[in-house]
Amino acid sequence: MSETGQSNSSRSDSDTLIADQIAYYRARAREYDEDLCKLARYAILGGNVAGDGSEDTGELTVLLNQLDRQRPFDRVLELACGTGWWTQWLARHAQHVTAVDAADEMLELNRKRVDRGNVDYVLADVFSWKPDERYDLVFFAFWLSHVPQERFAPFCELVRDALTADGRVFFIDELDTERSRGSESRLDQEAVLRRLEDGRQFRAVKNFYQPSALEMQLRQLGWDIEVRPAGRRFYWGQSVS
Repeated sequence: MSETGQSNSSRSDSDTLIADQIAYYRARAREYDEDLCKLARYAILGGNVAGDGSEDTGELTVLLNQLDRQRPFDRVLELACGTGWWTQWLARHAQHVTAVDAADEMLELNRKRVDRGNVDYVLADVFSWKPDERYDLVFFAFWLSHVPQERFAPFCELVRDALTADGRVFFIDELDTERSRGSESRLDQEAVLRRLEDGRQFRAVKNFYQPSALEMQLRQLGWDIEVRPAGRRFYWGQSVS
C-alpha cells in the first residue's frame, strides 16, 4: 500500500473511532448522569463543600480550589461539557460560558442542570469545530484522555486559537487506576470497549497519562504549562503564565 493510502486508511480508522465514541456518549448520557448523581462527592460542584468525606471528594476539592485560582475570568469556553457538573460552577463565576459537546443528549441534561442565561450551547464535534471568538479561560474535564494521539497536536492548536492574548487553560483528568479503567476492555493502544446497562457495546478512545510525561508533551508543543496530580485518582493542568 502506498504512503498516501496508509494515511487515508489511518484517518478513516480515526474518524470511525471518534464517531463510535460520540455514539457511545449519546447513548450513555442519562446513564452517565445518573451514575454521577449517586456519587455524593460531586455535590461540591453544586455548592455543598462538605461532600461525602471520601478520598475522591478530597481530590475534587483540590481540583476545585486550583480552578478557583484561575479567577477572575469573564468569558469561558468549556469543551466536551457533558451533563453540566462543571458547567454549573463555571456559569456562577463567569459572565459568559460557551459549552460545546458532540452529544445533544448531554447538552439537554446540561441545560436542565445549569439553567442559566449566561450559557450558550454548541452542538459540535470538537475535532471539526472552530471557535469564532476568544476566551479568558478554556476548560475541559475528563476529555483529554479521549483525544486520539494523532489529533492531540491539532486539538492543542484549537485550544491555543481560542484563547485571548493573556488567556489561560485549565483541564482535569484521571490517572490510570483500576477504578478509572472500570469494566472497559482494552482493544488496542488507544481504543477500549465499553458496555451500557442494556448490553450495547461501543468503542471509545482512552489514553492515560502520567502528569510529568503529559507536561513534557505539551511543552514540546510550545505550551507554558504545569501538570500535577491532585492525589491518587485525578490530575490537573494549567497555564503557568
